[in-house]
Amino acid sequence: MVAPLNPTRLPLLLTKALLALCCVATAPAALANGPTRKSGQAQARKAAPPARAVARDGEAEARLIEIYKLIGQAQTRTALARAEALVRDHPNFSLAQLVYGDLLMAQLRPVRAFGDVPEQHAQSGGQVLAELREESLLRMRALRERPPAGAIPAQFVQLSSKSRHAIAIDTSRARLYLFQNGPQGLKLLADYYISVGKSGTEKTAEGDLRTPLGVYYITSNLDPKSLKDFYGAGALPINYPNAYDARRGKTGRGIWLHGTPPEQFSRAPKATDGCVVLANPDLQRIIRTVEVRSTPVVIAPSLRWVAPAGVQADARHFHDVLQAWRGAKASGDVGRLLAFYTPDFAINGKTLAEWTPVLKVELGKARGKDIELKDVSVLRWTDSADTMVVTFGEVPMGARTGPVKRQYWVRQGAQWKIFFEGVIG
Repeated sequence: MVAPLNPTRLPLLLTKALLALCCVATAPAALANGPTRKSGQAQARKAAPPARAVARDGEAEARLIEIYKLIGQAQTRTALARAEALVRDHPNFSLAQLVYGDLLMAQLRPVRAFGDVPEQHAQSGGQVLAELREESLLRMRALRERPPAGAIPAQFVQLSSKSRHAIAIDTSRARLYLFQNGPQGLKLLADYYISVGKSGTEKTAEGDLRTPLGVYYITSNLDPKSLKDFYGAGALPINYPNAYDARRGKTGRGIWLHGTPPEQFSRAPKATDGCVVLANPDLQRIIRTVEVRSTPVVIAPSLRWVAPAGVQADARHFHDVLQAWRGAKASGDVGRLLAFYTPDFAINGKTLAEWTPVLKVELGKARGKDIELKDVSVLRWTDSADTMVVTFGEVPMGARTGPVKRQYWVRQGAQWKIFFEGVIG
């Protein structure tokens, strides 16, 4: 018979965090049922491959958070049973193994700290232990500090109906938020723990082991059969470096959202070469959900959540700016149109002066016809400069289709100017 566990034996820091978490709703994924069995102390981050495929996104984390809550509520016998089941179902979930090990150890002696492994293991695996502790705190923080109901990230000024989904990443919380875009606007579908670069964020150069910050789009969906096991369930590349990155001299390539190798359920908060890494079931949900080329990905140091009405003023103002550009384009007046571009405008290596003859030819073909801007999306990014990433279909009056363009605008004083413009479809 398992002896009753004394919650006072659990780590004080963890217990305080769990007590705070008890008032928080569990993660949205449903919890699995049925007791299973596994014994042993906490394992290192790399463990044996799972006995069976993970069924649902968010499930393992939801079960872990439920165990935390049970500990905080002094229901330690139930917590131990749930932990046994969790590590049986997900033996490669190192954080769950650590919590289970603490619960087992509490039967024998007081637990001195979260992850109270034997001294010799603590010394040899100090970094791994510290990473697991950080992962635990980040998961609890993100689930305790939920976005306000109905709020959206401030970067999503306007999304076309063509963008059926959107992704926002808060690197300070190690969290990815998945949205659905419908007639009523953006709706939060799910959110997941993620890992970023070993050296943190704000990528500037190839090989700096940092994750970029900015506004991006998913460019493709790589077949997992073509990838090494290291990338797990698949990969979704994004368009880093974008035009704004290039303007600031940033280099590097191959930034993906991808999964984990079979022996790892999740990676440390800072463990990648610059990619954003998710647990495989979470990535699979995203792959099944999002669309290539039309799904924006915002990666921010910290997301600012606002009511949808809070971005409407920005949307209205920029709509007026965009319509003024459209009017200049329809006028056929090259000088009037060029007033909307920065002196350092560049496209495909061409300066504004080199691009102007191309623009004249384009205006000549249009012969002063009005144009319609369809399926407009506007994403805002603010750091050392205030920028807008605008995607739209440019359709001449009388035509059924036209090119899909993407522009990058920068605010200069009270005016918005274009520093990049290109056809993407």
